[in-house]
Amino acid sequence: MWVLLSVWDKRGLLPFAEGLLGLGYRLLATGGTYKALKEAGLPVTHISDFTGFPEVLSGRVKTLHPKVHAALLARPDQEEELKALGFERIGVLAVNLYPFRETVARGASFYEALEQIDIGGPAMLRAAAKNLEAVLPVCDPEDYGRVLEALKEGPTPEFRRALARKAFAHTAAYDAAIAEWLSGEKFPEEKFFVLKRLSPLRYGENPHQEAALYRVAGEEGPLLLAQVLQGKAMSFNNYLDAEAVWNLVSEFAEPACAAIKHQNPCGVALGRDPLEAYQKAYEADPVSIFGGIVAFNRPVDGPTASAMGEVFLEVVLAPGFTEEALTVFAKKKNLRLLRVPQPAQGPYLDVRRLRGGVLLQDADTLDPVEPRVVTQKAPTEAEWQDLWFAWKVVKHVRSNAIAVAKGGQTLGIGVGQTNRLAAAQQALRAAGEKARGAVLASDAFFPFEDVVRLAADFGIAAIVQPGGSVRDEDSIRAADELGMAMVFTGVRHFRH
Repeated sequence: MWVLLSVWDKRGLLPFAEGLLGLGYRLLATGGTYKALKEAGLPVTHISDFTGFPEVLSGRVKTLHPKVHAALLARPDQEEELKALGFERIGVLAVNLYPFRETVARGASFYEALEQIDIGGPAMLRAAAKNLEAVLPVCDPEDYGRVLEALKEGPTPEFRRALARKAFAHTAAYDAAIAEWLSGEKFPEEKFFVLKRLSPLRYGENPHQEAALYRVAGEEGPLLLAQVLQGKAMSFNNYLDAEAVWNLVSEFAEPACAAIKHQNPCGVALGRDPLEAYQKAYEADPVSIFGGIVAFNRPVDGPTASAMGEVFLEVVLAPGFTEEALTVFAKKKNLRLLRVPQPAQGPYLDVRRLRGGVLLQDADTLDPVEPRVVTQKAPTEAEWQDLWFAWKVVKHVRSNAIAVAKGGQTLGIGVGQTNRLAAAQQALRAAGEKARGAVLASDAFFPFEDVVRLAADFGIAAIVQPGGSVRDEDSIRAADELGMAMVFTGVRHFRH
């Protein structure tokens, strides 16, 4: 019986071909695959010799031939008809497709990308997968070993069905990439997300919810590239919090530490080094950090790891860990350590699920701020630095959101309140006396002057907010009356 090999990705090709020969199969191949097998000294037949028809149109047509497709599509009960036609069965098909996504990603021209659209490969894979009772469709080099073992024992129906499912998923993902590229739109009429399961998760947000982790084809993300150095497997909630904290800590060029609880920051700080940044982040809210997730934008050293030893944490993320830090953390076997290779940068699409539908939007990664001092008093240089620090933090807090900060440290954060005054009360009460001389950031404008007056009662020196309310003048007048500086950014950062 014949096996047809036509692969772009030639990983494992030669051992696979040798294994098939050992099982009594005859090798049939196209173009580059034929050349690779021939150069390795393996007995192989070129596709043109099999069909009796040459490759034409610069290789565009080589496998689109009745002798190939009949050999793939003939059911077991059609064997006599196949022989009457003078055709022979192809029992195994190994095909992987031209790298279309990769070609587009490297900036290929329109016509170069067109040439990377595989036609014969998907047609043969679909044919073989449809005829799974008679043919094994193989589209992943990682499956070669399993296929050889199955052929020795005789493939089970379950194994055949698994390969067929994988083949159809492979061609579906390939077609989705082409359709997406041809649309040339961010929000086309049909939008395809091809998801590749990375791992099942123990459960979702709660134990009664099933869950799994997937990668979006053609995309990369820091967490999906992260290396888990120790600890239990990441949970659904761990991933959500880890994403939130890594997005936040990546905002800063200076050494920074951020602690997250339920996707909201509870302590964020800058420092001369990771140790100082952590100490300040911890002091910002030593209660809420318990059971939280902490991230650094600098490698973690031994002294920093030791300082974290007294607090129960779920996950620690950083670009690296020294050997001393790893030794310290090793005492906490369940603590998850993630080495994250890159900061969270660049645009991506945010997906929100509805029953029966989906909302898509640009993720809030850009911050096209045009700051404008709207009060008689302007912020001091130190206040400007704290305003921008607080502004970056409040961007990552659920609305309605308020952040109070001073000296590169959050002092109080108002999270997810149903009105802005309540969010300000929460943040300012948490800051207490430390609010005197601090700054306040708001994710959206003030509909009334009440937040300004409350901030003044606590001694806030400067405020940053988007502006844009019909009552902006009331807030500006109140700030001037109370001797406060206020800056409008012109940008809103709602997080629902």
